[in-house]
Amino acid sequence: MTLAARIHAAKDLRVEPISLREPEADEVVVALGAGGICGSDLSYYGKGRVGDFSLREPMVLGHEVAGTVTRVGAAVTSVKPGDRVAVDPSRPCLSCDYCRAGRSNLCRNMRFFGSAAIFPHVQGGFSELFLARADQCVPIPDSMSMRVAACGEPLAVALHGIRRAGELLGRHVLIAGAGPIGLLCLMAAKLAGARRIVCTDLSDAPLRLAREIGAAETINVGTEPERLAAYEADKGTFDVALEATGSPAALASLFRVVRPGGRVVQLGMMPPGDVPVPANLLMAREIDFVGAFRFHEEYRTAIALLAAGRIDVAPILSAEMLMSRADEAFALAADRTRAIKVHLAF
Repeated sequence: MTLAARIHAAKDLRVEPISLREPEADEVVVALGAGGICGSDLSYYGKGRVGDFSLREPMVLGHEVAGTVTRVGAAVTSVKPGDRVAVDPSRPCLSCDYCRAGRSNLCRNMRFFGSAAIFPHVQGGFSELFLARADQCVPIPDSMSMRVAACGEPLAVALHGIRRAGELLGRHVLIAGAGPIGLLCLMAAKLAGARRIVCTDLSDAPLRLAREIGAAETINVGTEPERLAAYEADKGTFDVALEATGSPAALASLFRVVRPGGRVVQLGMMPPGDVPVPANLLMAREIDFVGAFRFHEEYRTAIALLAAGRIDVAPILSAEMLMSRADEAFALAADRTRAIKVHLAF
């Protein structure tokens, strides 16, 4: 048995004992070092669902995790007990056509930590001990904190979004949303050589942080929407816009500020139902509209960038709290005026 933070229904999160089966030959047991609360965790907590995925049974939350290997299966040679690891929450089947084509993030049989996309649900990593396949574990240096290592997952999401955006060297970039993913996209876009980056949000606190990280301009579209509208002049301004809010209104605003031949990248998970897209504008300006779902090899790239200090996530690390205060931690993580990234630990 091990303690875990398990969601039963909206606002019903219980830290309770669960059973942990024996590891298979290719699996390891990991003791949680730190787990970041993600927007999807917040959605399960607050609404009992994420996008089209609804809770149908109790589920352990958490997919931004790092920890220490405590046991290994009989066939495992890549890690050993005592190794500190960041854990990729993606567990693709490795045999379907998408996995074989190098797009395992689109795996037909994906088992992603803490996800209700399939039933029975895939249990997450907010547990004293949890199981992972050995190939999900990336060793980290002793100098890297568990909280930083746990940021490898959201950074990988941002890196995948930047990859889907195409060449950014010398480009003008708009990022809608200054939450964790938006701010990590800002860091990744800077690393990719973007010439000028503008960030939008509905809250001033994360926008102040975006300026500190390196945004050339920030716009509160709730109080000053005219400042974003000004970029609609001359058929748009930005080469690339990344939607990192999951807001239909935010997405709708992007197509008029992206220049002809530009690109809009959708990272945010939208609410259930159809989201209107201005198809005629998309057609007449030949704007590319692409999705970016999770990540593939970007996870190991993210850990390497963090280990080398090429991306510094310290500005977004807001707090670390004990799992026994999980409800309090979730409330803090949901408050955009006080926190960006909150981590849990036992």
